[in-house]
Amino acid sequence: MRKKTRRKVYALVNPITHAIEGATITPSTELDKLRLRELAALENFRTGRATLQDWSDVNAMNNLAETMSRHGIGVEVLSICMQAQDHLVDSAKRFERIGKMGATGTALQVWRDLYEYHDLQRTSVCRSEYERMIQKTGDRLRSKAPEVINIEDV
Repeated sequence: MRKKTRRKVYALVNPITHAIEGATITPSTELDKLRLRELAALENFRTGRATLQDWSDVNAMNNLAETMSRHGIGVEVLSICMQAQDHLVDSAKRFERIGKMGATGTALQVWRDLYEYHDLQRTSVCRSEYERMIQKTGDRLRSKAPEVINIEDV
């Protein structure tokens, strides 16, 4: 019996539209959802109603800003990222100690600065570059790179 070729049928994508979307800056409608989530997390830390999800949102923003900075997009953000990371570790330790997620005034100011810098980073690159940095950040966390700090180890 002869082999039969089974052809794969791929969903049709207009390559021109796909390339244009990748080359443009991310639309503000999509970024607004992300901004709202990050600002809500900062506000919850300010008011003392922060949850683990809020901590995770601030941590994700920090990790992504650090990855972008290490790849040459806003190099000046790296020092703010290191400060923000120290405050995130302090906040996690406080949560383990007393069971409430909180932050100091200094931590809030550093996280606000980080938010502003990261917002500039993501609005100054094209969408495909931003998505590539998100992928690199996830890969770096999954591979447990040497510069990744694990909260359990601290």
